[in-house]
Amino acid sequence: MNSNEIDIHKELKKYFGFSQFKGLQEQVITSLMNKQNTFVIMPTGGGKSLCYQLPALIQEGTAVVVSPLIALMKNQVDAIRSLSSENGIAHVLNSSLTKTEIAQVKKDITSGLTKLLYVAPESLTKEENVSFLKSVTISFVAIDEAHCISEWGHDFRPEYRNLKNIIKQIGEVPVIGLTATATPKVQEDILKNLDMSNATTFKASFNRPNLYYEVRTKTKNVESDIIRFIRQHKGKSGVIYCLSRKKVEAIAEVLKVNGISAVPYHAGLDAKTRAKHQDMFLMEDVEVVVATIAFGMGIDKPDVRFVIHHDIPKSLESYYQETGRAGRDGGEGHCLAYYSYKDVEKLEKFMSGKPVAEQEIGFALLQEVVAYAETSMSRRKFLLHYFGEEFDSETGEGADMDDNVRNPKTKVEAQKEVVQLLEVVRDTKHLYKSKEIVFTLIGRVNAVIKAHRTDSQSFFGCGAAHDEKYWMALLRQVLVEGYLSKDIETYGIVKITQKGLDFIANPSSFMMSEDHEYNDAEDEAIVTAAKSAGTADEALMEMLRDLRKKVAKKLGVPPFVVFQEPSLEDMALKYPISQAELINIHGVGEGKAKKYGTEFIALINRYVEDNDIIRPDDLVVKSTGINSANKLYIIQNIDRKLSLDDIAKAKGLTMDALIKEMEQIVYAGTKLNIKYWIDDMLDEDQQEEIHDYFMESKTDKIEEALKEFEGDYDIDELRLMRIKFISEVAN
Repeated sequence: MNSNEIDIHKELKKYFGFSQFKGLQEQVITSLMNKQNTFVIMPTGGGKSLCYQLPALIQEGTAVVVSPLIALMKNQVDAIRSLSSENGIAHVLNSSLTKTEIAQVKKDITSGLTKLLYVAPESLTKEENVSFLKSVTISFVAIDEAHCISEWGHDFRPEYRNLKNIIKQIGEVPVIGLTATATPKVQEDILKNLDMSNATTFKASFNRPNLYYEVRTKTKNVESDIIRFIRQHKGKSGVIYCLSRKKVEAIAEVLKVNGISAVPYHAGLDAKTRAKHQDMFLMEDVEVVVATIAFGMGIDKPDVRFVIHHDIPKSLESYYQETGRAGRDGGEGHCLAYYSYKDVEKLEKFMSGKPVAEQEIGFALLQEVVAYAETSMSRRKFLLHYFGEEFDSETGEGADMDDNVRNPKTKVEAQKEVVQLLEVVRDTKHLYKSKEIVFTLIGRVNAVIKAHRTDSQSFFGCGAAHDEKYWMALLRQVLVEGYLSKDIETYGIVKITQKGLDFIANPSSFMMSEDHEYNDAEDEAIVTAAKSAGTADEALMEMLRDLRKKVAKKLGVPPFVVFQEPSLEDMALKYPISQAELINIHGVGEGKAKKYGTEFIALINRYVEDNDIIRPDDLVVKSTGINSANKLYIIQNIDRKLSLDDIAKAKGLTMDALIKEMEQIVYAGTKLNIKYWIDDMLDEDQQEEIHDYFMESKTDKIEEALKEFEGDYDIDELRLMRIKFISEVAN
């Protein structure tokens, strides 16, 4: 071991307190210390930043670190300052600094105190900054998140494109590029754009064996499904990603209503709220963060146990990065994505407003996501192949951690079809992307095929025995097996490989997995199945009615005062066996559940046990009740004895709609004292007459009351009296 190596171990211990390097860190650092251009591809959480922080701390001069995110820079600067007694050891140089602060930064660099200078690419393009950096000793330039240079990366920043010219101006210094995305296409792009084709490349494995990958069909019941999933992972931390801010807010609300502690996180919230929500998650004051992709940059919570994609992401890079926030500590990490082709179409529509070049890239990236979601092969193998890494789905680490491997799809022999497919790719002379290859096989013409006159070839339509879906699925599986490749320069063009030519010459068995059909008819079917199963249990219904009668008799009130009929039906459908579940029942609020719930829960509990009922736990999901804000407003202002007309006007409600809201409130068990309002409408005798009627009636139906009073009272008077009655007698 030479002195250089011994040094870096000693320095590692001195600065970071670690006694050994992780993965490829030591080789990367040695390469950089030897003044070589270095390119590092390391998945999120693999210890990338140490690769440039340590060499910067122990070499002469200042290292310039280019990073796209101000928040991330700040975090890193704070982390490095905590390693040293000198605040000036690390600085940020960006547009947020004052003149005085900039002067201090320059002074610390000139005196040799500053070891790391974090800059945004925009700040590097400023003339005065470049000429200043030329005048001081620079140890090396590090480009973090280097995929931002490539328009194929998921985070393309045009200002990154100019970096190589600026670095050349600064002088002959080694460059280290670091990224956590590594499709071969992006790698080539980075090296080309930084002009460092001579760089030594270090690539860590992208396999995260502790993560379990699962894709489910997205149905209309997706929220119930998510709630059920979170309840099965009670007390564990998780992140739910949605594409829009609106969705983030809505899902966070639904979770809260269902007793799951959750906070929203997106760029539309002010910085203070965002920071607060992030801290609550880190400090475990909440279990779940519902977020747009704005969340997670620089989140270092080691024990995130699940990552759910409510909406399919725009690229597999984003998907890999976002799922990669699960299980950083090596413990369990469940990655669940919901997929429906409708979402993909939404994203495509969204892209159609962009420049053509950008659209093409966006579509190509999205197609990979669709392929991943629909594939029936090992998802881990598929993902790693996308990142240019081979994976053995028999013996690889984490091989069984994926839904397709655990519940394998049926396989069919496709040797003959593979040969047909490979021959078509060969004979169409590598002109086509997947779509045109498949069209050629099934004999469908489009403008591109017409232009190349492929439709007049003898092989046109040779695969018409199968449909487009079949060939797409086969093409994907053949690609992953390496018989075909997608060309890097002309992204998306399919070419045959040597391995593919060998297969044509000497075909062997090829077992093709049948793809899962994701269609909306299936979504409908699942939803209808859930609905048609939704008939109340008649035997239980009878028992509940009897109990309601008994309770009512004991309290000397009509049965409808205890629970209304629809509430009983809902109980006989969902079998609630706890106070919390009872509150989720239609028309039952906390007040009702507390007052009458105990006996009903006990009855249902016994019934479930005696009859071995399997309870549909996912049905007990409470909707956010968009009007919860309305309800609160109504309750508070009736307490203040505000006129009902004014309350209705303030909320833009008709009187009828306001009374409906009030009925819901009292039937769910909350008191509303509207005596002040009724006193202005009816005198005491009239009130007593209506009160007695409801007390003796078998039903609370207003039509019956109207009949009984033969027009003495109008419908609103009776409805308001019924509210007063339920409020006083039941709640």
